[in-house]
Amino acid sequence: MPASRHPINDLLELLGRRWTLRVLWELRDQPLPYRKLRAACGNVSTSVLSTRLRELRDADIVERTEGDYRLTERGAALGDQLLALNEWARRWAESAE
Repeated sequence: MPASRHPINDLLELLGRRWTLRVLWELRDQPLPYRKLRAACGNVSTSVLSTRLRELRDADIVERTEGDYRLTERGAALGDQLLALNEWARRWAESAE
């Protein structure tokens, strides 16, 4: 990813792309080969999944090793932050009810 004066905006723009969070979610516990990852993601098209994986690889969040896709160390750290954000969002949604 290009360097930016606003890295949070760059990250949120990447994460906001359709299917990106789902890909990260499916890779959170284990590496997956492309076909299993696609099946786990539901009806994502092959072109969109390939694009998202390339973007995540370019950002050093996902890597491909021995035919499997997995989170990098940086990707796993991001996953931890997303889990914390998910918990915050859950509490926020409950308080809004």
